[in-house]
Amino acid sequence: MSDIAIKFDNISKQYRLGVVGTGTITHDLNRWWYTVRGKEDPYLKIGEVNDRSSKAKSNYVWALRNITLDVKQGEVLGIIGKNGAGKSTLLKLLSRVTSPSTGTIKAKGRIASLLEVGTGFHPEMTGKENIFMNGAIMGMTKSEIKRKLDEIVNFAGVEKYIDTPVKRYSSGMTVRLGFAIAAHLEPEILVVDEVLAVGDAEFQKKAIGKMKEVSSGDGRTVLFVSHNMASIRRLCTSGVFFENGTVKEIGDIEKITDLYIRSNGGDSRKTFRQKANPLKEISITEVSVSAENKNEDDIYDINDTLRIKIKYTVHRDIRGTNLSFSLNKDAALLFRSWDIDSDKDLYEMRKAGDYETELVLPDLLNIGTYSITIACGIVGVGPIQILEDIIVFDIDNIIQDGLTFGYSRGGMIRTSTSWNTEKIK
Repeated sequence: MSDIAIKFDNISKQYRLGVVGTGTITHDLNRWWYTVRGKEDPYLKIGEVNDRSSKAKSNYVWALRNITLDVKQGEVLGIIGKNGAGKSTLLKLLSRVTSPSTGTIKAKGRIASLLEVGTGFHPEMTGKENIFMNGAIMGMTKSEIKRKLDEIVNFAGVEKYIDTPVKRYSSGMTVRLGFAIAAHLEPEILVVDEVLAVGDAEFQKKAIGKMKEVSSGDGRTVLFVSHNMASIRRLCTSGVFFENGTVKEIGDIEKITDLYIRSNGGDSRKTFRQKANPLKEISITEVSVSAENKNEDDIYDINDTLRIKIKYTVHRDIRGTNLSFSLNKDAALLFRSWDIDSDKDLYEMRKAGDYETELVLPDLLNIGTYSITIACGIVGVGPIQILEDIIVFDIDNIIQDGLTFGYSRGGMIRTSTSWNTEKIK
């Protein structure tokens, strides 16, 4: 294990649905007695796969099942998968928040974890006091923490509030301080869950830069969980794709992110439908992409004009909302657009009722795989609904009867540029 920083050996984690333990004292004592005698726990022989989309048939569920994984020292590993796939459970096992049902985990060095907003913080203590407390928990001396204090406060950007109890911090400020502590107190292993999504764009960029610095410059190991594929690709060199509590694939980060983007319905997914949820202010009920004279299974050509249709229901009159469209290619955001850019009245008041909106994509898309994210939200408050990578489609340069219609010259987009050349001598 010389160059191996973390070794997960046949790790499984089982939970009983709805209750703590097995649900009865008799069953709990039963399990304990089997463990004391060194025998296999009979309750680990039952349970079903962690599939959130199907109704449970058993009282036991495997959040993780038979995970064997080696993480090299200095590696930046991206952990991706749908919600409920087991990503956060794996990190909690590594951080010793909970224990595995079977298997062992071996890690070399100190581990700093940022798993949830405010994890490890005492709400009544000030930001400065929490820095010292977290450092002490990690085994650092008071002088070591003092040496890093100014750097931590600077990075977090909370100098004005450093002597204020953290219970008065916003979620963004809490994440800033939590990440600054985790990244600067020199852990050998840095574990970061989706919490960075709470921070603003400037802080996310700074945090990813810091993670790159600690991995490449200092040779530390980073485990990074995120649903933002662009961030994953920018930061990570390799990835692991979780599905229903098991490892589906391990490998190069580009291959893993491509697999994740396509995982919701094959190579192409051009229509999405769902029932309206009256508990939300707005429900997106249908999203589709289409081109003239093309069927659902056809690959689009670079000359096709693509139309996006979005249907949604507004359940009650509401002010200050927007509907956003994001187009991604190779896990990177190409552009984003809002409906209120074209219709300011929708921002002023969106009346209750059913709506249908359509937008035409610009004629500059190159060969490749694209995905669409649709979201609606209240400006200054937050999202109501986000449908990430809900549509996936391919564009190619189609050849018919030996003729090529259109052209592709590489790059993220294709465009025609005017060149004006004169002989000056």
